[in-house]
Amino acid sequence: MPSNNPFLQVSDLEVYYGGIHALHAVTMQVERGEIVAVIGANGAGKSTLLKTIAGIKSPTSGSLFLDGKPLPRQSYLAVRAGVTLVPEGRRIFAPLTVKENLSLGAYSQNDAVKTSRTMQEVCALFPVLEERMSQPGGTLSGGEQQMLAIGRALMSHPRLLLLDEPSLGLAPKVVELLFDTIIQLNQTLGLTILLVEQNASLALEISHRSFVLKTGRIVIEGRGQELLDDARVKESYLGLTGQD
Repeated sequence: MPSNNPFLQVSDLEVYYGGIHALHAVTMQVERGEIVAVIGANGAGKSTLLKTIAGIKSPTSGSLFLDGKPLPRQSYLAVRAGVTLVPEGRRIFAPLTVKENLSLGAYSQNDAVKTSRTMQEVCALFPVLEERMSQPGGTLSGGEQQMLAIGRALMSHPRLLLLDEPSLGLAPKVVELLFDTIIQLNQTLGLTILLVEQNASLALEISHRSFVLKTGRIVIEGRGQELLDDARVKESYLGLTGQD
């Protein structure tokens, strides 16, 4: 029977980062097939939230459920459960070739035929990667490395894709291409996406719903377009005044 539970349920999450209380009783949910954005200033706890969902950071308290089941607290088990993180700064393996980087993304898979088919699908999504298959990842441009990082994540067949600052350091045209791809992954493949993004206006434009995180607390939530029109969000996160 279909579940009435949210696809991802985060409840009362408390996380410390070193001696810093990074997340305070964070409660949020993501429905299956949504793009949900998390925006906020630097140091708000956005990356910590994604790392905790991905099993990289351990919460002090609170709960995480995916599709009605507790999310594993170890990152490799979270990947097997269907949660994959594309980290801030891409974090590809620079000395390894594009093909080797993609292959590492499939480490949790044991079906060689399916893995080969997925690699073909990733190359269809990012044709430049097919052209660079034997090239070391570290020699790619910033935009190509971000494509590789997303492609590597897709190799694990995620049910929930976590994207941490995908536009960081990229030229506007590359950012536009990447966000078109994010929309395509959601609309064509039905992939559920949780997006952390410093470019707040762009994140809100493509998201179904959004949350604003401030000093580790969710202070505003709503539909993406609603937050684009919210005076508080305009002034604090979009660089606009109430008169704009």
